[in-house]
Amino acid sequence: MAINVCTVQLSIKTKGYTDIINITPGVQKFVDDNNLVEGQILIFINGATAAISTVEYEPGLLQDIPEILEKIAPMNKRYHHDDTWHDGNGYAHIRSTLMGTSFTVPVVNGRLVLGTWQQIILLDFDNGPRNRSVTLQFIGAKQ
Repeated sequence: MAINVCTVQLSIKTKGYTDIINITPGVQKFVDDNNLVEGQILIFINGATAAISTVEYEPGLLQDIPEILEKIAPMNKRYHHDDTWHDGNGYAHIRSTLMGTSFTVPVVNGRLVLGTWQQIILLDFDNGPRNRSVTLQFIGAKQ
């Protein structure tokens, strides 16, 4: 069985301000469209004010995540980053660093190996809407 590498960029419009978007369907579509069977897929957000993670995508958690992040890295706090760039998004960089910019998922029999309620999410922390680029890179066997 040959090892393949397959890479694509997803373009996703976000609202910023801890916008949380379920990207699981787009990731599974990439697997399906490319006949990917066994391996792993890296999901990486290009940028330093967003994150990739996993969560049970339900209303309570979609409210809890921004609330806890506001306690950890509040938007209205003074950040040294803002002294340099004057863009007011120091908090977004801190949140991105804490949450992480990538997530890896196994692929088995052409399906993402996720828990029953587990989804892959993009979190955009920046202080305005963005067109985000998410890199998906699969390494493994194709059909």
